[in-house]
Amino acid sequence: MAPRRLPQASAQQLNPLLPGYSFNLYLVAGLTPIERGGTLDFTIDRPGGMKGWIINLTVQGQGSVRDGDQTSEFGLGDVLLFPAGTPHYYGRAPDSDSWYHRWVYFRPRGFWAAWLQWPTRAGGKVGRLHLADPALRREFEQLFIDIDTTHRGGKRTSEELAINLLERLLIRCHEEMPGFQSRPLDPRVLAACQHIANHLARELTLDEIAQHVCLSPSRLAHLFRDQMGVSLVRWREDQRVILAKHMLQSTTAPVSAIAGRVGYDDQLYFSRVFRKRVGVSPTEFRRSSEEAHDPWGDLPAAGAPA
Repeated sequence: MAPRRLPQASAQQLNPLLPGYSFNLYLVAGLTPIERGGTLDFTIDRPGGMKGWIINLTVQGQGSVRDGDQTSEFGLGDVLLFPAGTPHYYGRAPDSDSWYHRWVYFRPRGFWAAWLQWPTRAGGKVGRLHLADPALRREFEQLFIDIDTTHRGGKRTSEELAINLLERLLIRCHEEMPGFQSRPLDPRVLAACQHIANHLARELTLDEIAQHVCLSPSRLAHLFRDQMGVSLVRWREDQRVILAKHMLQSTTAPVSAIAGRVGYDDQLYFSRVFRKRVGVSPTEFRRSSEEAHDPWGDLPAAGAPA
């Protein structure tokens, strides 16, 4: 019997095992243990996709995914990447008795762009990577586990530490892509990044940064996007938000002071940028961090983005 299809729940769902969970967090991770006829044996159906990305690794059984006009199955060692906005239609493969997969839902940082360019099948948008080597499968599964357990750690820095592990996972995936060749960053791009990081509170112009690294503004802009995957302005905004999150978690400084420290004279504008990138306001982010409790509460250890 094929997995049943369940409708999206209309009410706020606090359990990521079930449909309707809002995924307002910056990162959510878990294990989905699907057995034929079990509670979780239904097809995920999100025609509009999600605001964030999902990466998953099959660790047992087989799953089935519709990607564009094609439906295909995948199994042990297959890693899938669903970009933001990509339709979701997947579940246990009809001929398989189970499908266990580890997954991470996340909002990517701007400089991750190069690591999120995965090969897809013709007409599809879902990225695919196959890990044939058992040692590689164990390494990657452990990274998924570490992201999950670190995020559940209950510390103020748990999310940042989990995001660091996610960066490692994405880089390792990138390295294992067929035809991968490591390309070192241009030292002038690195110098531009360092200069921006050292002066986050200043509204440095492109001309100033270009002069600092001895390039023309147009050449720096082109080289930066080519090597970092995002514009210089977007990268700077990423760094500002990262620093603001750290300060909100680790200091009692007023939001207005933090806004100024990361380069925003207008607190309201800073709050709009922060909410757009993180999903909540600076005040809400600080409040949730101060609670310092496991955001999963008493939920089971296994979770599924349903």
